[in-house]
Amino acid sequence: MASTKPTTVAVPYWVRGDTNAFFGFGVNVLVNVLTLTGLCLAVVNLPEGEVFGTILPALGIALVAGNIYYTYLARRLARRENRTDVTALPYGPSVPHMFIVIFVIMLPIYLRTQDPVRAWEAGLAWAFIIGVIVLIGAFVGPYIRRYAPRAALLGTLAGISITFISMNPAGQMWRMAWVALPVFALLLIGLLTDVKLPFNFPIGLAALLLGTAIGWAGGAMSVPDVTAAARDIAIAVPSFKLDLLFTGLADMAPLLATAIPLGVYNFTEGMTNVESAATAGDNYNLRSVLLADGAGAVIGAALGSPFPPAVYVGHPGWKAAGGRSGYSMATGVVIAVLCFLGMFGLLGAIFPTAAIVPILLYIGLLIGAQAFQATPRAHAAAVVAALIPNIAAWATGQIDNALAAAGTTAAAVGDDALNGAGVIYDGLLVLGQGAILAGLVLGAVVVFIIDKRFVRAAVFAGSGVLLSFIGLIHGERIEWNANGQVALGYFFVAVICVVFALGRPTPRDPDPEEVEPDAEPGRVDSATDRSADEQRTSALSG
Repeated sequence: MASTKPTTVAVPYWVRGDTNAFFGFGVNVLVNVLTLTGLCLAVVNLPEGEVFGTILPALGIALVAGNIYYTYLARRLARRENRTDVTALPYGPSVPHMFIVIFVIMLPIYLRTQDPVRAWEAGLAWAFIIGVIVLIGAFVGPYIRRYAPRAALLGTLAGISITFISMNPAGQMWRMAWVALPVFALLLIGLLTDVKLPFNFPIGLAALLLGTAIGWAGGAMSVPDVTAAARDIAIAVPSFKLDLLFTGLADMAPLLATAIPLGVYNFTEGMTNVESAATAGDNYNLRSVLLADGAGAVIGAALGSPFPPAVYVGHPGWKAAGGRSGYSMATGVVIAVLCFLGMFGLLGAIFPTAAIVPILLYIGLLIGAQAFQATPRAHAAAVVAALIPNIAAWATGQIDNALAAAGTTAAAVGDDALNGAGVIYDGLLVLGQGAILAGLVLGAVVVFIIDKRFVRAAVFAGSGVLLSFIGLIHGERIEWNANGQVALGYFFVAVICVVFALGRPTPRDPDPEEVEPDAEPGRVDSATDRSADEQRTSALSG
């Protein structure tokens, strides 16, 4: 009897859902590039020629290369698993990092020297160091992911999404609610239900056009601003800026205090985003993802961009919108072309911000919901525990910004005065330092205590001892004995867990044959995890 070869599924380069995902994700990246452009011009006072002629084209090269690579990874995974529903990972400029590099690295140097180029050099060196740390993390991250529980990984990711990704856009929305809320409602209808627009018109584009029409009709936009921005359009070709990079690296010691923990943040965030994609049904190789993340930051810095790109939060949202492999590459190419043409000033004058930012709040809803839906119900408390450090980090940032606007600082006001007003600033500051890594540690400890796996809880508490002692978490800077009191607290937790572990047998891990066949080698998830995963994947795909 003749043997039949298994049929190989043809993986299309573009499907109808890619159009939806392209407009949604493209708008997401667009608003981030508009934001970092404004920060360079208004905060550090970099010349427009350098911003539009060097920084944005350098960022464009990193984005187009990264998104093409992640499209390739998606198509490779689809062919390997014989599926057509694989969604590429979204990739763009890291939102937390673009604020940090401007306000923590570049602005202090500019204020001290009144030289924006000196500040730019420091930003390039900082971004380069971030990239190197992420490259190192590519070889460490898979082991962390293998042993860290899903509730801790997704919980800390949800913390980032709810605070840094959602809250500021929500505030911008309610400043112009008459523009933003109709856009948000249209996105929810189109992306969270099975309702389609006539002729299958892309919901992301429809929402953007609706918000823009309302904004212009209501007088929120200005024709002279558009005319002035149109005059700034010019073609720019990126080139290497190694002289600026090496000048910045010559004085890199002060940069390490923020670059090391934020480099760890980058590869930890990349790790949690890969876990989020796996939960939605697309199990990518973490090392391949992190190597591309690190290379993007290094190449961007060498070309003149101080803004490290990264895999974005939101893969499940674009999968739910119908995106597959094409939307990622299209976004990278289009954003790169806009960067090369210096179009971002014009786009900022055409589209109201309130019509753009609702897509970020949508992503926050999806990721926050996923953290609870894709983990065992018993681990819900651990998800909340992983959220808390990120909420603390966001809150202290808001306090710092408010005090700076009043011409003072928390140190000048004093802890006693703040505590007397009900603002526990000192405690929130400690809790929020290294938030994503702190959330991972805290969430993992809670998961293993709930599961009565006290030895594993003790191991993660022990990692909290080390990380807080050297300042990677709960410390304002990297140094020896950065926060001995917190380290001592984690040590006592580890001791308590060891005591309880001695009094009971260790629960049996599932047999390797029980593990789902598409799981990452070495990773073991419970039957409850698998059931939740299947339900979530079904919901997202539907």
